[in-house]
Amino acid sequence: MSGRSQGLFDAPDEHRVVVVDSAEALKDASFIAELPAESALVMLTSENLPPQRRRARAKADEPPAVGLAAAVQAIGGKVERIERLSPDHVPQWIAARAALKGVRIEPAAVSELAAAAGSVTDRIEQELAKLATYAKGEPVTAAAVRALVPGAIETEIFDLTRAVVRRDARSAVAVLERLLAQGDVPLQILAMLLWQMRVLLFAGRVKTPADAEKAAKAIRSTASAISRWRPEASRLSRADITRAYEALYATDIAIKQGRVDPETALMFCVLDLCGVPNADPRELAVGEPPRR
Repeated sequence: MSGRSQGLFDAPDEHRVVVVDSAEALKDASFIAELPAESALVMLTSENLPPQRRRARAKADEPPAVGLAAAVQAIGGKVERIERLSPDHVPQWIAARAALKGVRIEPAAVSELAAAAGSVTDRIEQELAKLATYAKGEPVTAAAVRALVPGAIETEIFDLTRAVVRRDARSAVAVLERLLAQGDVPLQILAMLLWQMRVLLFAGRVKTPADAEKAAKAIRSTASAISRWRPEASRLSRADITRAYEALYATDIAIKQGRVDPETALMFCVLDLCGVPNADPRELAVGEPPRR
């Protein structure tokens, strides 16, 4: 690396600007001291948080590597740290980036993109470019985000599950109708609802961050996903979860038996999960699961 850098720095051009992206890949930043005064070096890097466990010590005869920030500061350079966007600031950032790129995007689409992409700015930039190409000069809609951005359906399913847990039938039906209208397959929605119920089951047992880590490992999820569901899980008893599993299982059977169209079966299931009387999907299936 130092030989290659020296070749750059020895070039005759004055006021050369060298930009290094992903500078965290540099194993040794001592070459920075070789930078000529008339040139400028800009390095972009992701700063990792220090690990909780100490790393093994280097061998006694191995010279310590020069840290990137320390090397920059040693020659009078400036280190600027840009914090990750907080969830509250993501929609505003998306709107600002869209305006800068000349992309018209509806407020509902901004919310959908923020929910699907999170705080990962690189991904938001990529998704904005993709949505702009798709829109062809027209405003980017929420439907376009749901159709093109991976993760958008997961956000919708989260909203659907949350409405079910809160027994908010009106909101749950509205989300379900939106999912069906945009072409999502009922069995896919059903499978994702089942997955969310599984997460809720484990989230209800979590009391500490360590518990969340163990639960996430057990069901191949993430500790943040488990923790996010803790407030909702507190609303449900174990019997509620069992009853939900029975309704989802009966709906799956009814759809696969062809006794009712999938959209109707799924609507009955969601209404039943919301506690609406006489919407029991177990009435639709032959060989329905035993009632508890």
